[in-house]
Amino acid sequence: MPRLSRPASMPRRADFLRAAREGLRVASPGMVVQLLDRGDDAPARLGITATKKLGNAVARNRVRRRLREAGRLVLGTAPRPGMDIVLIGREGTRGRDFADLCAELTRALDRRPGTTRR
Repeated sequence: MPRLSRPASMPRRADFLRAAREGLRVASPGMVVQLLDRGDDAPARLGITATKKLGNAVARNRVRRRLREAGRLVLGTAPRPGMDIVLIGREGTRGRDFADLCAELTRALDRRPGTTRR
């Protein structure tokens, strides 16, 4: 099986804020997904955030690692060019089955931004 590459990241806070302000928000038990269509053909960019509500640094890093890997697997098999995708960790992210996390992300990505706001 070929190795899947890591998706491009969203390094600037302004990109996160723009996705939150203008994008589609899809909530699930394991995560919140914000989708923004940039309108170009560049590769999808993935941003991940985990707030202090999730616990100490070890817990937040575990949530980020799980979300990053789910994003890598899902976007590696079905890329979404021109999209900014922000994954926000929730309490349920840590204990959720990894296959369920990937399925939730796939369902969220099947919704196209621009149809409904929230």
